[in-house]
Amino acid sequence: MSDIHHPGRRSVLAAGVASAASLGASWLLSGCTGAASTPVLPDAAAKGAPDRGGTLRIARPPASDAETLDPASALSAYEYLGALYNRLVRVDANGELAPDLAESWEPDSTARTWTFRLRKGVTFHHGRPFTAADAAYTLRHILDKATASPQAAVLAPLVDPERLRTPDAHTLVVPLKSPNAEFPSLLTHYNCYVVPDGSAKSIGRTGIGTGPFQLESFAPAGPGRVTAYRDHWAGAPVLDAIAFYSVADMSARSNALLAGQVDLLSQTNLDFATARVVAASDRATVARVKNAQWYVLPMLTTEKPFTDVRVRQAMKLAYDPEHVVKVALQGAGTAGWDNPVPPSDPVHLPAHPKHDPEQARHLLKKAGQENLAVDLYTSSYDPLFTPMALAYQDSAKRAGIRIRVKTASADSYYTQIWMKKPLMATYWFTGRPVDQLFTQIFRSGSSYNETAWSDKGFDALLDRARAETDDARRRELYGEAQTTVIEKGGAMTPMFADRLVGISRLVRGYAEHGFEFDYLGIGLKGA
Repeated sequence: MSDIHHPGRRSVLAAGVASAASLGASWLLSGCTGAASTPVLPDAAAKGAPDRGGTLRIARPPASDAETLDPASALSAYEYLGALYNRLVRVDANGELAPDLAESWEPDSTARTWTFRLRKGVTFHHGRPFTAADAAYTLRHILDKATASPQAAVLAPLVDPERLRTPDAHTLVVPLKSPNAEFPSLLTHYNCYVVPDGSAKSIGRTGIGTGPFQLESFAPAGPGRVTAYRDHWAGAPVLDAIAFYSVADMSARSNALLAGQVDLLSQTNLDFATARVVAASDRATVARVKNAQWYVLPMLTTEKPFTDVRVRQAMKLAYDPEHVVKVALQGAGTAGWDNPVPPSDPVHLPAHPKHDPEQARHLLKKAGQENLAVDLYTSSYDPLFTPMALAYQDSAKRAGIRIRVKTASADSYYTQIWMKKPLMATYWFTGRPVDQLFTQIFRSGSSYNETAWSDKGFDALLDRARAETDDARRRELYGEAQTTVIEKGGAMTPMFADRLVGISRLVRGYAEHGFEFDYLGIGLKGA
């Protein structure tokens, strides 16, 4: 596929408007009637090798005008990150830790000091060699309060930036404040892409990294383009370039894909009806990513009635997660049973309490909440929020719980509703290592602890797990942590949803894990 035309936001949106009527009619015809009408969707992207060259066109949702190419920032343009940068450590397609800029790593006997042996022969896009100084600087940049990195809350309790050591150009030594046998896994987060030493003031604009693509152009909340970096240490990427377009909503993005104006929809989990239309088209299809999104109904534990653990337990026992999966996902996912650790994770604990509306009634009576009625906030921000909320509402009424579903504006949902209302719908991408998951979202005081749950016993359990160097025993401790979250925490996890990614039928080599794909290997047939 030659890159003759570069559709801007205006032309893509125009195509969306032109074909919106037909897609809208398809939504109505496809319905949302449950398992009996579930269409057959592809299990994965098309197989086969791509041709070398061409430009992949990606449509993404509009972002903040403060969007930046600084990986450490909370406002990172993360569609660009895997193209422009590398981490020290990455997660492979099997969920295991794999070398990236660090070829190997090892702890001391207590897992209190970690030594990373860094790859030689790597250069940044501006030609300077990658060294241990860049790796140390990246950690200091994340930990700098001025950066306001979300990953700082995870790393700051462990890493003192002043104690980092670089004994030679290809060795990084990280002494920890306390033992952590899982420390390398925390460096796989997308905030941890390596940037050049001293680049804090410029990296948000330049995007200079060691990745398979280098920056040609970037506009915050707007379009951008990256081109192949032929001197990449792992070899040149298949593609010549990737073009990014900011497109307003899911309907417009989907219609641009159907019109052949873009090749891949980023940050867009298609609703099942739209996915059916896309998969039936001549130009596009669906890549189905198993259990890629973790859906949550967080109860704010600092607000009544959820300050009472008995009410939280009743809310969990009252509904049937399998009913939610059937109705909200039409089977395209897995029941969560209130465990945030996905079934694909090696430490996932399969044991869980059963759906028990009578026990839920009993607990509510003991808590003085026999006729519990609560508001559950949702929005069109994600196409599964409202179906999940309605399925929960339907299931929980068997326990006498009355749920009032309230629809809020998508534009302000994550500023006015999330972490502010006592009960609401949200989601996270899976692919987080278990210690990252628990530390970032459930540990006391974390800025992303969306239920404001604070349990000293749980925090101590995490500390014990981190310090445990015996793999089997550490797995048991993370199992205990899962049980604690299920029994005491404020997060309901009805389901893990398969992400339904819209892609062109020309795309080859698309295999997503941890909301990222292989930028080196992805390409197009007939490029």
